[in-house]
Amino acid sequence: MPAIATLEALRAFVAARDWDQFHTPENLAKSIAIEASELLECYQWSNEPEQERVEDELADVVTYCIHLANRLGVDLDEIVMKKLAKADQKYPIALAKGRATKYTELAEER
Repeated sequence: MPAIATLEALRAFVAARDWDQFHTPENLAKSIAIEASELLECYQWSNEPEQERVEDELADVVTYCIHLANRLGVDLDEIVMKKLAKADQKYPIALAKGRATKYTELAEER
């Protein structure tokens, strides 16, 4: 899970506004996609967007991810480490280092 202070602050923020009723996993997943699009929009016309805006949009994405993990009862550290282990198998260092090749193409080269 994220830092306890962050999670507790998020829970308190949502509770004070009685917003939990709107935060179903489906709605939170939609919000993640929407906020990720807003983050991408920062780079739409510039390779050097306004840093504060990027940080705000990134914070929105992360906040919704934390909230979704909390609603699903999953530990973010645990699921990220599990996914990294899977990616480690898909992208062995000997084949993937310094390359942006998709794992399915790497497997063909074995």
